[in-house]
Amino acid sequence: MIRSHNEDSIATDAANGLLVLADGMGGYNAGEVASGMATTVITSEMQQALARVRPYDLDRPGGVPLAARLIREQILKANTSIYQAALSQPQYAGMGTTLVSCLFYDDRVMVAHLGDSRLYRLRESALTLLTRDHSLLQEQIDSGLITAEQAKNAQHKNLVTRALGIDPTAEPELHEHQTHPGDLYLLCSDGLNDMVSDEDIELALQALGSNLKLAAEQLVQMANDNGGRDNVSVILVRVLRGYPAARGVIAKFFAWLK
Repeated sequence: MIRSHNEDSIATDAANGLLVLADGMGGYNAGEVASGMATTVITSEMQQALARVRPYDLDRPGGVPLAARLIREQILKANTSIYQAALSQPQYAGMGTTLVSCLFYDDRVMVAHLGDSRLYRLRESALTLLTRDHSLLQEQIDSGLITAEQAKNAQHKNLVTRALGIDPTAEPELHEHQTHPGDLYLLCSDGLNDMVSDEDIELALQALGSNLKLAAEQLVQMANDNGGRDNVSVILVRVLRGYPAARGVIAKFFAWLK
């Protein structure tokens, strides 16, 4: 309701179970350049990687799902692209972006994030925040300097401690979660959760979760009705049924043909 241009960017690849949401920052237009580069690079690079390997295979030598390394590598490529663009073009100096990305595979979801863009999960009518903000405000809460209630009225909500493209290297936080049929996942920029309480987000998803398009529109409208001080972006995903990875001789045969 206030900004003249949109610095958020989203990308989805349903065939590969990939979702990316970025909230840009920087000078005029630079934020939207950074977020657009992040979603484009990560999506295109992940598509190429997933055409060659299976995310549920175990990485060597760590023994963790290959998905973790795949998504981390593509995020690092996006960081390099944004950082180099900011160095080479003065109008983009200092640009960067927050990020939250999900890869669904084998009844699981791998989550990677930097900054204060978030992932929530609604399971059996209960909303859970699955990411922890990389922000000065969150650090103050964790250290006991302020309470979560006081944080709602803080003036420095948007000071992030991790972002993509600001430094030569960036380290995303990665977590894997089991998914259940009926789960509803919400990726959002802080334009939503800064304006709408978790309790109201939960109520909206409980009431409208059977119609994802309507639920998404309602969440954006709620943020705007409450002042809409920032761009608002949301992605909603419902797990309809189990999706275990195909394994065994037949699966290996088709993978070889691929």
